[in-house]
Amino acid sequence: MSVYGPVVKIHPVVLASIGDSYERRNEGASRVIGTLLGTIDKHSVEVTNCFSVPHNESEDEVAVDMEFAKNMYELHKRVSPSEVIIGWYATGFEITEHSVLIHEYYSREATNPIHLTMDTALQSGKMNIRAYLSAQMGVLGKTVGVMFTPLSVKYKYYDTERIGIDLLERTRDAPNTTNGLTSDLCQVGGAAGRVQEMLATSGKQTADNSVGRYLMDLVNKVPKITAEDFETMLNSNINDLLMVTYLSNLTQAQIALNEKIVVL
Repeated sequence: MSVYGPVVKIHPVVLASIGDSYERRNEGASRVIGTLLGTIDKHSVEVTNCFSVPHNESEDEVAVDMEFAKNMYELHKRVSPSEVIIGWYATGFEITEHSVLIHEYYSREATNPIHLTMDTALQSGKMNIRAYLSAQMGVLGKTVGVMFTPLSVKYKYYDTERIGIDLLERTRDAPNTTNGLTSDLCQVGGAAGRVQEMLATSGKQTADNSVGRYLMDLVNKVPKITAEDFETMLNSNINDLLMVTYLSNLTQAQIALNEKIVVL
């Protein structure tokens, strides 16, 4: 339960990446750590990406490859400039003394970094995911220690991530089965079914006039064209697409032929 601080919104791709790094950890390693990337606003911290950072940990000391972390962040900035360092993660259930040392490093890379823990070993029977914000303890002018305060955690996903989540849910009860991605038509059908379910509960909840106005605006934006005009427009776009595909394949074949001639 959050005492104070922002709400932490985590995307599924982050959890999948942490779980994958834990499965690929070095032999003998008890946990993995990594950098969290995302965006920050006044009331929330959104975690959209992450990457693991090599480290060695023993009872007496911990060593983190800081150079690797900096290089990886520079590469990520080229792809997603809007994502910044917002904290770090660690697999496991507890916050150790080494966690405090690692948190000090990330405090130099980000303002008020968050610390995310993910119980990949399922010690409590489920994958507990918690987020913390650190606060200095002690008297004025002298710090005694660091206190980690829990934050509220919520889950957020993009439409593309929802497709992966639905695919994982279908294999939850039968992990040995193989499932592929559904076609676009099946996805439209599933979305329509969910809309029908929501409409079925409309009489059980208080109506929201603002939602009705949004729906009316959406319907009014749909262009009114005849079936013949729509078919003509669709066939024209399909012909354009086929022409582009044909020219692309022809170009690839010409490049491959040119490379073979040069080699000869």
